[in-house]
This record gives sequence, structure tokens and C-alpha cells, in this order.
Amino acid sequence: MDMGPFLIETHLRTKRPIKELAAAHEVSASWLFKLLRRYRLEGPAGLERRSRKPKSSPTRIADLWEDEIVALHKELAGDGFDAGAQTVHYHLAQRHRHPPSPSTVFRVLKARGFVTLSPKKRPRSAGKTFTADLPNETWQADMTHVELADGTVYEVLNMIDDHSRLCVASRAMKVVKATDVVRALHKAAETWGYPASFLTDNGLIFSTQRHHEVAGVTEQELFALGIQAKHARPYHPQTCGKVERFHQTMKKFLAEQDVETPKQLQRQLDRFVAYYNEVRPHRGIGRRTPMAVYEAREKARPSSSFVKVGDRRLRFDRVDKGGTATLRHKGKLHHIGIGRPYAGWRVAMLIDGLNIEVVAIDGSPLRRLVLDPSKDYQRMP
Repeated sequence: MDMGPFLIETHLRTKRPIKELAAAHEVSASWLFKLLRRYRLEGPAGLERRSRKPKSSPTRIADLWEDEIVALHKELAGDGFDAGAQTVHYHLAQRHRHPPSPSTVFRVLKARGFVTLSPKKRPRSAGKTFTADLPNETWQADMTHVELADGTVYEVLNMIDDHSRLCVASRAMKVVKATDVVRALHKAAETWGYPASFLTDNGLIFSTQRHHEVAGVTEQELFALGIQAKHARPYHPQTCGKVERFHQTMKKFLAEQDVETPKQLQRQLDRFVAYYNEVRPHRGIGRRTPMAVYEAREKARPSSSFVKVGDRRLRFDRVDKGGTATLRHKGKLHHIGIGRPYAGWRVAMLIDGLNIEVVAIDGSPLRRLVLDPSKDYQRMP
């Protein structure tokens, strides 16, 4: 029940004093006197509820920040960059000592129609995520397709640091080959150093082990550099989720650009990477820039064991419970004794004709032998 109008009507009907009614019903007498004055001036309309909102507010956000918030949002969105409340707040903080809070920026953008809520969006806690502890501990790499203005499709190879989300390479080419992956890896290492491990999907430019016995160009190069090659489970792109998400952010930016030639595409990629690494705050790393996170910690390095592959054939295998690895020579399968203590180890075999060197994945030597094609089992010496 609306107590105010009820008590005023009771006073007018019964003539009971205002103070007595206020005390009996535990309300403010001054409030009832105010209502009574309104009633005498305006009639029953004076008893209706009124907004408590002040007629003017000298510190109202719209008067101080709204125009700048909207202009900054439009500028970022027009360039294809993220233009959410957190990002706008970050840029305002670079300009002003005491900017409005992210929640205030969000309310302004929502009131002006720049925010579309997604109630069905899956919460961030819905899935488990993994993040490397150190910069260069793991790089993620993947290839995606980008269409130019004339409809020509180019492939873009992206590599990012798992710990900091720093983009270490973004190269556009007509078709990405395994040799291009190796070239981009070496080029990125000139600036950032080599990673300890390299995480990719099972595309042929990254791995041939599911299709051939011999390791491909990328795997051989990683092995020779002491870099551990990691691959996502087939049909499970979430393992490389960080670089997959980077693809989306990159394509959103490119969609706002006028890209007609491969050179223009690469220039825009370089521009985007510079902004992404050094300016754009990243939600996944505490609203810091990837460059700031990358530079904050010591860098991981590849294994100290470097193995020269050269012209030798490279095969990977896992030592079975009996302590042997397998190798096929001229259609015949041979078992090579490594030793029971190494059961379960993943090993690499560098093959030059009948000369075989077996090493652990970290490059440490396990056995050297000359294969005897007449024997199935190659015993330990």
C-alpha cells in the first residue's frame, strides 16, 4: 500500500493530527506535511509518486565524457579494431589522469545504441584453458584464408606466443608451404628468439606423420633446432584456440580496410600486428598489451641439444614395452633394440642408408648401428 496518500486521506477524513498519524505508523511527520501541502495546491495529483532524479547534475557523465567516448568508439571501430568498453576505457586512461570507469563507458555506449547484448553467449568459465608460464615456452601457428577486393583468396600464416599472445609473425602469400613455415619461423626468431615448443594442428604444412613414415620439412627443422613439435588432437581446434581467436580479430580488422593487392594486404597485416602487440589491451592477459606481458618475464629457450639432420631421413617412433622401436626398410619391418628403461619414450631415427642414429626428442644420443637387413631384431651391442 502507498502509505503517504492513505494517511493524508485518513487525516482529512478523521481530522487526526498529522504528528499523531506519523508516530502511529512510524513515518516522517515532515514528509506528511509536505504531502498535505501538495494536496492543497494540486489536489489528488499532488499525492502521486515523483522522481527523485535531480533536475540538473554538474558532474553528469554525458556532459563531461560522452562525446569523447562515442568519438573514440567510432574511431576504433572504423579502423576495424576492438571498440568495446574496456578498450575505450584503456585509451581514455592514456589521455586523462582520471577517466570514467569501464562500467560507465559501457553504460554510455549502451545508451547510444553501440552495444548489442548476447545473452546466449557462453561464459568464459565454460571451458578449461591452458597458458604457458613463460614467453617463448610455446608458439602457436596456423594458416587462414583472406579474400581481397577482387575476390582473389590469399593464405595468411600467423604465429603467436602462447603466454603473452604476442604476434611474432603474420605473413600473406598465395599458398603457404612447409618451407614458408620454416622461413617465417627463422625470420621471427631474429627478433624474438626461438621457442621451446611449437604447437600446430595436423595440416600437411606442419606435420606429415599421420600420412607418411618420414617427418616433413617443418618437423625436421624443429627437431634440428631442438624445438619440441606439438600437434592438436585431430578435429579439435580448441587446442590452438589462441591463434584461432587471433584469426578472427585480424579478419575483423581487414574487413574494414580497402585491400586490393598482396602488397596492400601485407602492409595492413603489419599495421594490425603493431597495434595488436603494442597498443591494444588484451582481455585474456588482464587488459595489458601483449608486448608488456612478453617483456615482463624471462624467455624460455629450445633444448640445448641441436641435431643436424642434413640429407638424412628422419622417422619418429615410440619405444614399446619390450624396449624396441620399429623401422621399415625396403618393405620389411625391423625391430631395433633401445632398452627397457626407455619404454614409452618418443625417439627419432636419423637414417642414412643402413646407418642409423637413434636419439631422444631432446637430442641426447641413445644408439648408433648399421642395419642388418637379414635380421628382424637388431640386438643391443
